[in-house]
Amino acid sequence: MTDRRFLAPGHAAAGEARGLVECAFLRAAPDGACDRQLLIGDRFDVLEVIEGFAFGVSVKDGYLGYLPLATLGAPVAPTHWVSALLTRLWPSPSIKSEPVSFLPMTARLRVLRQAGGWCEIEVPGGTGFVPVAHLRELGDWADSVVATARAFLGTPYVWAGNEPSGIDCSGLVQVAFRSGGFACPPDSDVQAAMDGRALGAEEALQAGDLVFWKGHVAIASGERTLVHANAHHMAVVEETVEAAVARIAASDTGPVTLRLRPDWVVLRG
Repeated sequence: MTDRRFLAPGHAAAGEARGLVECAFLRAAPDGACDRQLLIGDRFDVLEVIEGFAFGVSVKDGYLGYLPLATLGAPVAPTHWVSALLTRLWPSPSIKSEPVSFLPMTARLRVLRQAGGWCEIEVPGGTGFVPVAHLRELGDWADSVVATARAFLGTPYVWAGNEPSGIDCSGLVQVAFRSGGFACPPDSDVQAAMDGRALGAEEALQAGDLVFWKGHVAIASGERTLVHANAHHMAVVEETVEAAVARIAASDTGPVTLRLRPDWVVLRG
């Protein structure tokens, strides 16, 4: 495998389609460090099986890597996505039943039927019930990328995380974009290569613009503020651009490398 752990745009992998039965970290090697967290319901195409691990591609963003075979099951064709920051999967349509697992924002699932305020849903590995209010149909997207990013304020910083129990800077950007119905790659270096317009040093930021440093990214929430998951606060925070830029410039990360106004590419699937 090359150093670039992504399929080239438009390149199709001929693999066995599987689905995530639980959130799991994709790794460059079976015993390697975490690269990116995949969510329940994400499709993963298996290219090779090696000693209890599956090597393949995360279909939503082209990320290549290894997952434990135990985290994969039969894929489910999704009809809806989780629009709440976090929901639970109940065994019956009753708030008094004990939830069996959780589903994070942007997780994909299939609605089998609706009864009252509940949907019976299917995810890889089983079925259960989720409140109707926590779901939206695919194609019915949230109104604001920034609103989603702000919903994660206070979430602990976790390297490669993509959900409300822990998230990193590029994971926050990817989840926020996908909740708005827009495609987004998983890591800050490839996010910096997205189509868009590089802003001049004197141009004012707008909500939804991206600010990049070496190995770090933040979402502008306005002309003078940004939201980002960072290891300094060990959390998702909203702070002034001035404060963030000065602090990060004084660290090993260094100065801002790019301010990008992305082209909003509509998500497919």
